Amino acid sequence: MRRQVIPAIGLCAGTLVAAFGVSTAQAEPPADWSTIDAKTVTLFYPGQSSYQWLRSNEHKRADRKTAEGDSCVSCHEGEEQELGEVMVSGDRLEPHPIDGKQATIDLAVQAAHDDENLYLRVQWKTLNDFPGTAHPHWRFDGNEWKVIGWPRLHSKVWDEGQPAIYEDRFSIMVDDGSVPMFAEQGCWLTCHNGMRDMPELAETDAVRAHPLLGDALGKKDVRKYLPSTRNDDESIWDDTKTEEEIAEIKAMSGFVDLMQWRAHRSNPVGMADDGYVLEYRLTDAGKNVFGTNWDKEANQPKYMFDEAKVGFKSRTMDEIRDFSQPSSLIAEENAVAFDPDAGWAEGDMIPEYFVTRASAEGSAADNSAATGTWEDGMWTVLFTRKLDTGHPEDDKIMEVGGVYDFNFAVHDDNITTRGHHVSFPLTLGIGTDADITAVTQ
Repeated sequence: MRRQVIPAIGLCAGTLVAAFGVSTAQAEPPADWSTIDAKTVTLFYPGQSSYQWLRSNEHKRADRKTAEGDSCVSCHEGEEQELGEVMVSGDRLEPHPIDGKQATIDLAVQAAHDDENLYLRVQWKTLNDFPGTAHPHWRFDGNEWKVIGWPRLHSKVWDEGQPAIYEDRFSIMVDDGSVPMFAEQGCWLTCHNGMRDMPELAETDAVRAHPLLGDALGKKDVRKYLPSTRNDDESIWDDTKTEEEIAEIKAMSGFVDLMQWRAHRSNPVGMADDGYVLEYRLTDAGKNVFGTNWDKEANQPKYMFDEAKVGFKSRTMDEIRDFSQPSSLIAEENAVAFDPDAGWAEGDMIPEYFVTRASAEGSAADNSAATGTWEDGMWTVLFTRKLDTGHPEDDKIMEVGGVYDFNFAVHDDNITTRGHHVSFPLTLGIGTDADITAVTQ
């Protein structure tokens, strides 16, 4: 039996470490999940099937129906395996097929609720016989620190032979009926040509020069966005509405809530990050649970492992999947300020990101109880979400008796961006009938 129990600081769902100074409502997930029916949701590999592709002539016989707002499952219900097999083969919509990539992932979903919280328990088998808790690192080459480790779809992996290192992830998208066509077409509304790993990739200089994405948001690439934030019917990435127009859409709850549990960048402190999709994939107001471990002025990492606490100051490539030791830098627990004179040797590696529960705050820190355990090749993630987070400007506010539109995704086997497996849109009812019903506790 191989077992990886996280978080490393000993949190369990609904339990907070008082020393961190974090407060939240007491969350009490079901004591016995075996009494709650599980729904199997088949996630499939989507390849480069963008919003624009769905409405193109290449989406044979369905382009017009899709453009008119028809649902994905009206044509493809029960076809997840077939679609996934076509994509992973490279025969269609996948220019860089990944050896051994599975066509589908079965996600077991259980849901419950009380007056304050929604509880989700999800399980899936990983392709590898180890959990994806590692993430890109800074590696010392004898002179300076450089990034090592890339997702499998990156050209440095499939073209240059660099190591594939990336965390496993579980993502949830939620809408309350405010986003046109999300109930019918789900996450395909958010995936577009021009984005990373998609056709017609936007050039970095063009994004940086864009008045909204570059000047206002400070971005250098294109990520998820909603068609409502663009002016033309094709929803081209650079034809954005004004900041004022987008603010009006957001004020009417015209965004999609996006929550991501991350095996490296959130799970070690028992959290998930909190964001939304509108004109871009953005983090909620406040401070996120993870940050970049790099000091730009000193041109070196910010933190290293606290050798006095964990027995080492860095890892090597052979050690980053040693699950008996922490794989993430936790700012308030196992990290200290980086010491450039600590006797670094070529091959020493320090995580590219650090994790912090103590500094996470505001709407970005709403998901304060999300824990994952890996055992016998399976992740089990328990996710607690307040029905009313108190942040309607960033989150979808749910209530008992309501039915909401959900999309699920899993990133498995050292992958990011479109390399995930996704569900068709489905409904979740809080104590009421839906595709998935959260039973009353």
